[in-house]
Amino acid sequence: MEYDDSDRAQTFAARTREFIDDVVIPVEREMLGDGPVDDDTIRELRDAAREAGVYAPHLPEEYGGQGLSYRDMLPVFEAAGRSLLGPPAVRVDAPDEGNMHTLELFGTDEQQETWLRPLVAGEARSAFSMTEPAPGAGSDPKMIRTTAERDGDEWVIDGHKWWTTQGSEADVLIVMARTDPDAHPYEGCSLFLVPADASGVEVVRDVPHVGGALTGIGHAEIKYKNVRVPEDALLGQLNEGFTHAQQRLGPARLTHCMRYSGMAERALDIAKAYVSEREAFGTPLAEKQSLRFTVAEAETRLHAARTMVRHAAHEIETGGEARIPVSMAKVFTANVVQEIIDDCLQLCGGSGISKDLPIADFYENVRQFRIVDGADEVHKRTIARDAFDDIDSSEIDTLPNYER
Repeated sequence: MEYDDSDRAQTFAARTREFIDDVVIPVEREMLGDGPVDDDTIRELRDAAREAGVYAPHLPEEYGGQGLSYRDMLPVFEAAGRSLLGPPAVRVDAPDEGNMHTLELFGTDEQQETWLRPLVAGEARSAFSMTEPAPGAGSDPKMIRTTAERDGDEWVIDGHKWWTTQGSEADVLIVMARTDPDAHPYEGCSLFLVPADASGVEVVRDVPHVGGALTGIGHAEIKYKNVRVPEDALLGQLNEGFTHAQQRLGPARLTHCMRYSGMAERALDIAKAYVSEREAFGTPLAEKQSLRFTVAEAETRLHAARTMVRHAAHEIETGGEARIPVSMAKVFTANVVQEIIDDCLQLCGGSGISKDLPIADFYENVRQFRIVDGADEVHKRTIARDAFDDIDSSEIDTLPNYER
């Protein structure tokens, strides 16, 4: 399909797709079914991405990136998403991608030099530590209980977090904490850069979860007990943590959409090739009308998802908040890609559930997308609230009495 991507975006996406297909996917095929890929393999893939000129497309050139605009990098993220090893290979993997963007936006020169530069280089890892176990903040971030209190020229952080992606392997944690207990949480929370080896940071465990078999990225439960960080550990403005988080999460939700769109596209490529070669009941499966309709429906919905994401990205890049377009794109894409990958697994039959194909790993990984970065229900609530805020009560006067 033709989209309104710029010439630069199309060229860069094509080059990234070629790199994924020619370099990354052969490595993926060797690793299927063998557990997490080791750090040396990822390092070699990143070196290859640098040589191919596709490494860190979303980051400034001064830090070793390619300097693409937000809108231009979306099709590149989709190309990277064709393999589970694609995002870490070209350094657009979550959560580091969003955290690097946060440091780029709000970090001081010193913070960027200390953390952003090694993150871009792949020499460090990061985590965004916001979600808390009950009764703390989950889908309702206003329930946040972690605190940061000023003590002289230090901040003292106390709290309990979980589902901190990559938390057990991170070198630095971006921690959301309440800094003004008397204010509404949206106006009284701040972000802090906490070195993972700081005294009082206790990684309790990686929460067992569905997916992640190939990449090995976990979601940590972490306790912060009297963790002391210097005053300049504050990331961004005091009490503006939620504002900064939204500026991180909105764009990150769309980049997630594109990575998963690439995964769904690859699943479709595999399924179409499989049903074209596999014969049953006298003809190739691809000639069965029900299968053809399944693929047609998948192609149609994937096109709609891509279009929604691009519309929301345009709103962001032109200065809009885009909360509703982002929520619509996120919840729609999350469901579409899950259903497409499920259909592709079904089309491939026994081969679909084997680890001989990547679809089984895709299937395990895609389910989380309807929960991470805001559960379906949270985004639907946002969309519905906006829809009902626009209601004109005078419209009821146009209805017949029996319809009132």
